[in-house]
Amino acid sequence: MRGAAPTPDEVRAQFNEAVGRTNKAAEIQDKNLFHYFDEFTREIGSLNNWTRSTFQKWHTVRAHLEAYKSNMMFSDLTEAGLSNYVNHLREDKQLRNSSIGKQLDFLKWFLRWATANGVCQTLDYVAFKPKLKTTEKKIIFLDWAELMRVNDHVFTNNTLERVRDVFCFCCFTSLRYSDVANLRRTDITDAHISITTVKTADAIRIELNKYSRAILDKYADVDFPDNLALPIMTNQRMNDYLKDIGKECGLDTPITMTYYRGNERIDEVHPKWALLGTHAGRRTFICNALSLGISPQVVMKWTGHSDYKAMKPYIDIADTAKVEAMNKFNEL
Repeated sequence: MRGAAPTPDEVRAQFNEAVGRTNKAAEIQDKNLFHYFDEFTREIGSLNNWTRSTFQKWHTVRAHLEAYKSNMMFSDLTEAGLSNYVNHLREDKQLRNSSIGKQLDFLKWFLRWATANGVCQTLDYVAFKPKLKTTEKKIIFLDWAELMRVNDHVFTNNTLERVRDVFCFCCFTSLRYSDVANLRRTDITDAHISITTVKTADAIRIELNKYSRAILDKYADVDFPDNLALPIMTNQRMNDYLKDIGKECGLDTPITMTYYRGNERIDEVHPKWALLGTHAGRRTFICNALSLGISPQVVMKWTGHSDYKAMKPYIDIADTAKVEAMNKFNEL
């Protein structure tokens, strides 16, 4: 209405404009959540020296959020909005509960940063804790008999032989594949390996045994790029070939994998070879070392674990293996 008195907000806005004062709230409203999400990944990624795989995880988080709402604002993340997002991940993306939980953890990390920087005004996420029924992740590893079967198998395919050797080297040293892929001859002495791990930047020393030493000796006279010690390929290709190796070596013990999607329990049975990946190498070392009676404290020196809690699942597996071994006496 012409001649109507301006509202307090209009007076405040006119005053701020006259004195050149910016309206931060208005600026925030003009920019959607993804503007700040990208700022977060650049800042925190640089600060924490994220690896390419970590950046990829955050790219996935962003993609899920954008698929849910392409112009998302912080104000969309009320309790109702977060609940709808969880439903989107479960129903539209068909994610397991465990994966949904990880997505929420990533999102809350970003929102805490946004709150600290004054750009997120809604705090519903702090108390948002949906009930997501999950199971403990099953550890896939080779017992000693299976490991020897793979280690001693004669392959007619040279690629499979090389993949087997690299995988077994992980099994005999506890190294992650990322560290084996970065292992150079200058990191190796006659008695041990000394490296700074890729994932955690821990400086560790791992003594060589006859199995790991034999693999290194096998390739001692082969020239690899960048003075690498072993024949390396991408992690994904390794994982593909490892399944072929497991199948050829008869690693067909049925493994039941249980997970939840919403309240639905899903049991899937796979032969062990179908679940093999480079991650199984390090787990194979830990489980067999503990089963052989090597103390967790010594194993942790090799693996770089600083938290005893992280070793607990492996200790439980080793204890189960010892009980099963003792029961064999009852069959005689």
